[in-house]
Amino acid sequence: MAKDKRKKKTTKDEKSAENNEKPKKSSNFGSFLKKRAPFYLAGIALLVVFVIPELTKGDLQTSLPELSVEEQKIADMVLNYDGPNDTGLTVIDAIADKIEEEYPNEKIYDNKKTKVGLEVTALEANEYNVVLSFESYKGELNYDWNVNAESGDILSNSQDAKNIINLVDFYD
Repeated sequence: MAKDKRKKKTTKDEKSAENNEKPKKSSNFGSFLKKRAPFYLAGIALLVVFVIPELTKGDLQTSLPELSVEEQKIADMVLNYDGPNDTGLTVIDAIADKIEEEYPNEKIYDNKKTKVGLEVTALEANEYNVVLSFESYKGELNYDWNVNAESGDILSNSQDAKNIINLVDFYD
């Protein structure tokens, strides 16, 4: 008996059956990304265009300079003052609204010419002077108050500061 040394010819059906029997590689990460890359790019573009600008949006509160702990306490007394009836409108909110009226639809806090200053100066034992200044390309707004740290009394030294305190006091 002679061994048949000829190679057995395989048909197309047998080859496909052999290929089906071999375990296929699981798809790798590259092919995964290739299929879905447009969707991921679109998602990232949406984040960059809509979400990030909202998160980095400047406002008056974040534009205020850093103060010492004692100065910050006095500044907070003025800026968080919400009137005798706790109306909900604070001084800082009223000033921010005033600035928003002056600069509608502008990112004024992102402008290089915009400067926000807050100074707290001790006058006497429990008396302090608080000055908030806002300077932009259109002009300047200054608010000047005297604060008694013990009693919490706030006295306006400028007409703009008086208008803000009156707005907060009589806000409904």
